[in-house]
Amino acid sequence: MVLPASMRLRGHRCFNHLHRRGKRFHSTLMVLRTAPARNELLNRSAVLKPSSSVAKSARCRVAVVISSKVSKRAVVRNRLRRRLHDHLRSRFEQAPEYGSVWLLLSLKPGVAPENHALLEECDRLLEQAGLTE
Repeated sequence: MVLPASMRLRGHRCFNHLHRRGKRFHSTLMVLRTAPARNELLNRSAVLKPSSSVAKSARCRVAVVISSKVSKRAVVRNRLRRRLHDHLRSRFEQAPEYGSVWLLLSLKPGVAPENHALLEECDRLLEQAGLTE
């Protein structure tokens, strides 16, 4: 299961904003960048109407980046990306709203993580960033 389109972060302007203005949180397996949301950087088709119930529940937008240096096989990278998207979606559906925030999660090259270690590391980074309890 993947993130709903309302939670997925797309577009080079959004990524540039995260790289320039985002706070970084490092771990052995990944890097988390967080930045305040700037809806004017989103594509017009990605902006939700404020009255929409989906817009209220999807205040956090997420992008997961996995380089080919992590694995040369696209199947492996896509499987990791889907696991992380699903994990983040479940975390933010259960958690109270933290305001409008954008997240960029990047796996470090050369690391072949196991599933449970990857998800635990993701939780630790979210806790460091103050996004979960």
